[in-house]
Amino acid sequence: MKKLLLLCLFVTAASAASAQQKTRPYLNHLALYVQDLEKATIFYRDFLGLDTIPEPFHDGKHTWFSVGPLSHLHLIEGAKGPYTGDRNSHICFSVDSVEEFIVRLKKAGMTYINWAGEKEKVTVRVDGVKQIYLQDRDGYWIEVNDARK
Repeated sequence: MKKLLLLCLFVTAASAASAQQKTRPYLNHLALYVQDLEKATIFYRDFLGLDTIPEPFHDGKHTWFSVGPLSHLHLIEGAKGPYTGDRNSHICFSVDSVEEFIVRLKKAGMTYINWAGEKEKVTVRVDGVKQIYLQDRDGYWIEVNDARK
């Protein structure tokens, strides 16, 4: 009887965990309101190397990118000015090598900072992950790090 009760409890707990996992939210997309869609698209597509994906509006005011198996980045044209927020609000992309990414930045004439705000410096987090911060043409902060999954 005890074994049957334990089996029932295990099956009930497993079913509840499975149901919770099905209803757990996942990141669908991030949207950035940009001033010039063409320039922003060039930055995210050509410089960062993100792949564009079809967008349903076909109105010349949207570009969508794949940024993960189920996640997208949406650029939407129409902002009246640049983003002026703090870098605590940022998007983060991981690369295999922060050093190689810095070479790309320098070739493009772009600057970066570390978390402390020091120009051309890299932060090494307590877990060993290297990270830098830069801004896109609209002022949105982007972290680039070498974190592994």
